[in-house]
Amino acid sequence: MIAVVGSLNLDLVAPVPHHPVPGETVLGGDIAQHPGGKGANQAVAAARLGGEVAFVGRVGDDDAADLLVDAAREQGVDTTHILRTPRVPTGRALIAVNPAGENSIIVSPGANSRLTAADCEAAADRLAAAKVTVLQQEVPDAANHAAARLAGGLVLYNPAPAVEGAVPPPRVDLLVPNRTELAALTGTPEAETVDDITAAARKLTGAGAVVVTLGGDGVLLLEGTARLHIPAFAVTPTDTTGAGDSFCGALAVALAEGRTLEQAARWACAAAAISTTRTGAQPSSPGRDEVEAFLAARS
Repeated sequence: MIAVVGSLNLDLVAPVPHHPVPGETVLGGDIAQHPGGKGANQAVAAARLGGEVAFVGRVGDDDAADLLVDAAREQGVDTTHILRTPRVPTGRALIAVNPAGENSIIVSPGANSRLTAADCEAAADRLAAAKVTVLQQEVPDAANHAAARLAGGLVLYNPAPAVEGAVPPPRVDLLVPNRTELAALTGTPEAETVDDITAAARKLTGAGAVVVTLGGDGVLLLEGTARLHIPAFAVTPTDTTGAGDSFCGALAVALAEGRTLEQAARWACAAAAISTTRTGAQPSSPGRDEVEAFLAARS
């Protein structure tokens, strides 16, 4: 079983010819609405890939709450510990996507910022039973720290989005940042080369292993003194929103099934690659058969 502690957002997505600069207004295309939030995206990604998933989070007191909880439940996620927060809006994400599939995102946390350590304590049985507990940075540090303390299995921490002053949980078995988040964690400039990324990641302490996601450059695995660069699969991206979440959800499923970190990362790269060829975060997450067929076609 996989436990995900994290956020639920209603994603409002608009295509734009280019991302606006300060002071600029850009005329975009028709807006689309999708269930999202890094936590919910990762939970749905894992469930679609065959994982048994329980979610701990908060929604607000509005129509968006029903939409998000129903969407997660319809994908097979256990929503027992998704709590309603009176007189507070559900989280929202405002997403602009350019023709290359690159996105710019503004997140308004809403109820996500009200998730507490006590909420995690109430779900202690699910956290203790989970083979993998997945955490991100769209909920308060106190909730993440409590979830890590209560976790009975491996703790996978995706420090996204990069939040200044955020404190990682004291127990992290697998840290999964991207380049930007790695720079924020280490206080170093954003690295480009594999060697520079490795040097930055080596500054991190406390995690059993680090997996740095590099977008179109693949992923970099650091475990002990070992280093492995896994290239990305070649695809033509349509929308990269949620690709990192698809990766984390797939990684959690593979690790829960007992695969090695290298095997899990390759499988997760395939899931993320497929997701970039579709629009939306949760709608783009592939099923297990799709990932297996994708890999078989490239073997």
